[in-house]
Amino acid sequence: MAITRDEVANLARLSRMSLSSAELDALAPQLEAIIGAVARVSEVAAADIPPTSHAVPLTNVFRADVTRPSLPVADVLAGAPAAEDGRFRVPRILDPEE
Repeated sequence: MAITRDEVANLARLSRMSLSSAELDALAPQLEAIIGAVARVSEVAAADIPPTSHAVPLTNVFRADVTRPSLPVADVLAGAPAAEDGRFRVPRILDPEE
């Protein structure tokens, strides 16, 4: 199925793209090649092969979510520029009335 220059111009118009005459001429064969490649992939797909989201099987690479003891609060806040009531003190960024 050949893609015509007029079809490319119509696609450009629908996409609100302004293409020059040279761009229209260059894009027609490129779009035709893309559509041909998609058609070839459709031909290869077989009914007995289940669809997949990845080419190779994936496994969970995350460690188990296990609670562990953390650093003491005093040690953590020792490196902070400012602390108050056992928390980091940071400059206010929002207006209190918001």
